Amino acid sequence: MSSSVKNGVFPYGDDLIHYQVMRKSPPSETAKAPARKVVIKVHPDQRVVVTAPHDASDAAIHDAIQKRARWIWQSIEAFSKQQDAVLPRQYVSGETQFYLGKRYVLKVMVDASQVPSVKLSCGKLNVTLKKAPAIGSDNADYNSQRTQVKPLIDRWYQHKAKAIFHERLTALLPTTTWVTGIPSFRLMAMKKQWGSCSAKGNLMLNPHLVKAPKECIDYVILHELCHIAEHNHGERFWRLLTQSMPHWKEVKAKLDDMAELYLNE
Repeated sequence: MSSSVKNGVFPYGDDLIHYQVMRKSPPSETAKAPARKVVIKVHPDQRVVVTAPHDASDAAIHDAIQKRARWIWQSIEAFSKQQDAVLPRQYVSGETQFYLGKRYVLKVMVDASQVPSVKLSCGKLNVTLKKAPAIGSDNADYNSQRTQVKPLIDRWYQHKAKAIFHERLTALLPTTTWVTGIPSFRLMAMKKQWGSCSAKGNLMLNPHLVKAPKECIDYVILHELCHIAEHNHGERFWRLLTQSMPHWKEVKAKLDDMAELYLNE
């Protein structure tokens, strides 16, 4: 069952709250009748998504939103506070890093005889430095550690992302019959987007996505490949995505729930 999407906004106190309405397409004669109510969900990234039956009136959707306006605002505030509590990484031993949906403990080591490197081993992300960070008693210690360790990890993620994204793109292409040839892609670290597709069909993918499970990577790549055929988020786009990945909503929700941790630097 595909959906059409529409954006809206409503005031609450001094705030303007943006939301997205997804209208389900009419069911086929043999399909089970869908729930006849408007469902509102606030995601951890503070997006408000309203799912409504295909024949629900704008007034009915507006009334449902107004009735739950306070709950929507409180949920957004709660998720906002949670996000504020996610502190920037200091890149010290003991912190958690992610790769393909799994958590790894960061271990920073110093070995003057070794070339600086990053390796996965025994559930740990081992970073070897040639020279120890400066030791002192203020934030300069963490800045020194961060300055040495973060670029090494960033390059490691970039290298892994390029290989994994190429692997998944190649695996998915046989299912995307509307795509001719192999689309090119480049990496760009972004704060709020996982990917994009240009008018010429070139993909841009966020290297942070390699921290997510492969099924989430597949969802983002399929989403962008669907834009080669449909450049907007109209009903045909969602139908095409559903044909390619019937359970995309569940996968997207899984990615959304972890987004603030995957994107945290």
